[in-house]
Amino acid sequence: MSFWTPRFRRGLILGLVVLVGIGGVGLIWEMSRYAAAVRRLGRGVGDTTFLSADGKPWFRLDEQRHDVSLAEIAPDLQRAVVAVEDRRFFLHPGIDPIGVVRAVVRDIRTGERTEGASTLTQQLARTLFLSNKRTYARKGKEASIALLMEFELSKPQILELYLNRVYLSAGVYGVQTMAEHLFRKPASAVTLPEAALIAGLIRAPSTLSPWSNYDGALERSHLVLARMRDQKFITPEQEAAALKVRPAIQPYRQSREGPSGWAKDYLRQQYRNQFGGDSPPDWTILTSFERPLQTAAEQAVASGLRRLNRPGLEAALVALDPLNGNILAMVGGADYQRSTFNRATRSRRQPGSAFKPLVYAAALSKGYSPVSVLSGLARVSAPGDPEWVPRNAGNEIEDRVTLRAALLESNNAAAADLQQRISTGAVLRLASDSGLRELPDVPSLALGTGLVTPLDLTAAFAIFPSGGGFSTPRGLLSVSDGDGDIVFSQPAETKAVISPQVAFQMVSMLRDVVDRGTGTPARTLGVRGAVGGKTGTTDEYRDAWFVGFSSSVVAGVWVGFDQPATIGREAYAARVALPIWSDFMKRIETTMPGGDFEVPEGLEARELCSVSYLRPVSSCPTYTEYFKEGDSIPTDRCSIHQGSLSEQAQRAVGGLLKSIGSRIAGIFRKK
Repeated sequence: MSFWTPRFRRGLILGLVVLVGIGGVGLIWEMSRYAAAVRRLGRGVGDTTFLSADGKPWFRLDEQRHDVSLAEIAPDLQRAVVAVEDRRFFLHPGIDPIGVVRAVVRDIRTGERTEGASTLTQQLARTLFLSNKRTYARKGKEASIALLMEFELSKPQILELYLNRVYLSAGVYGVQTMAEHLFRKPASAVTLPEAALIAGLIRAPSTLSPWSNYDGALERSHLVLARMRDQKFITPEQEAAALKVRPAIQPYRQSREGPSGWAKDYLRQQYRNQFGGDSPPDWTILTSFERPLQTAAEQAVASGLRRLNRPGLEAALVALDPLNGNILAMVGGADYQRSTFNRATRSRRQPGSAFKPLVYAAALSKGYSPVSVLSGLARVSAPGDPEWVPRNAGNEIEDRVTLRAALLESNNAAAADLQQRISTGAVLRLASDSGLRELPDVPSLALGTGLVTPLDLTAAFAIFPSGGGFSTPRGLLSVSDGDGDIVFSQPAETKAVISPQVAFQMVSMLRDVVDRGTGTPARTLGVRGAVGGKTGTTDEYRDAWFVGFSSSVVAGVWVGFDQPATIGREAYAARVALPIWSDFMKRIETTMPGGDFEVPEGLEARELCSVSYLRPVSSCPTYTEYFKEGDSIPTDRCSIHQGSLSEQAQRAVGGLLKSIGSRIAGIFRKK
């Protein structure tokens, strides 16, 4: 039985008609969207502008482009572009039927695509609204937009827009900017040979870049001159004179972004990840960056590196809002003009002891308390590798220590032992949940032998002041089109990775690091208020870190050489990275003041001796410790401080009873 029946044929035809109709409606609807954008082009091409967090303009997507009016572009340059790219520009309605036929014929003869048929208007449509993907659908859309442009705009307007938007190599857009780069003169002042050189770059800007292929660019310029002569834009005599000239070009001039260059490059890349490289008319991008904090970060890094005075030394600083992951400031190195490599986001280095808080947080989540005691530390080694022994900076080893004391002293043996007690898997899971992935499953993980970026480590630290939530760092908040409609929004992505109780215990311990431990230079340097943080120094003083926080800001600082090398003699983080962090925090204390950390429900406060971490006697220096449900609360009295006579008596009686109890228990164990 054949399916090719009259009924089947009618159904097939009806289906095709419906599909064509739907496609036509879709095309009309899509073209109506572009029509509004094309209409706005009559005002001239707007810029895609980045706004700082306060909503004020900060920088443009294309700093390497400088728009000028058509009257400010030399006539020879205008004619050169038309001659080589679209000789019938002033005759066609946006698409060139003659050019299309010629291209098709040549393609058939050669069996491959040898010549395109895009007019200047089509090229402009593609630059402003479409991608470079070679599909028939894209070409059809390109032609439709070109027709819209020709309907709405005059030929001079289209040419002006094109000359300001065309890509000309080395990240440079527009003839004005290229004239400034190549010849250190405006587009209005270029000579005929210079105009031909610029116009010749359009077909293959990367291949013909004058800075890397001058001879190729010069040869192409001779073709441009021949086309200009053929179309009677210049005389044969003018062509002959121009052919004798080798235009002198100037060295490529790097973008003058200044210290904010790394932040701007990061934001541009985030935008391009979403929208490609186009610069739509009048779009605005709201970022999370706070300009006063960005300035403070740049000044703190510059001042710190001047103080260290080591040629080639680099630094990175990242500041985040711990509650939502907003990136507030970013500095990616010592000198953007010397190196645009962003160390804040791309440099993966060992964090050293700055990783330890993740180990302690994992332990607290497993039932440890800040005053749980680790013992036998003099005998800590790696399973299967008894020769590996973690050493502290001064090679001293305490055999018994609380978690609080171990963290503020940055005790390596304690961190390694704690990792083994709770399992490496528990540490890796928390690190991964906090944005630190691809870390090694090794006994030395607790000592920071994995690789992290400053941005990622800073974001991981934010779980403490945020109350246990990890927020994915974000630089772009929203993107609005020329009508003010939001076309992209990046909401905060936050997930709980530790409990609020564990987060607060870690805040308390890390505050102790600053008040009494390796971070105390911050107080000497003038940092006030409730802050916490952790130092990190890697082997042979190759990397120095400090990551710290207030209730409103978490900031991380890394210092080191791009090719790992010793920073200096005894270049501990407290001497190298911590001063930069302290300088930054002081500069922003009025802009982003920190407050007290709120104690969450589910914690029990107890006063303990700050030396023995036991119940205090009258002569003990004390502090407030917080215990979550299930934590073991110390019952013994401090034996370090003398106390009153009654306290001494109580302690003696308690000790005697404890001794008797132990002996009785021993008798039963023997039986």
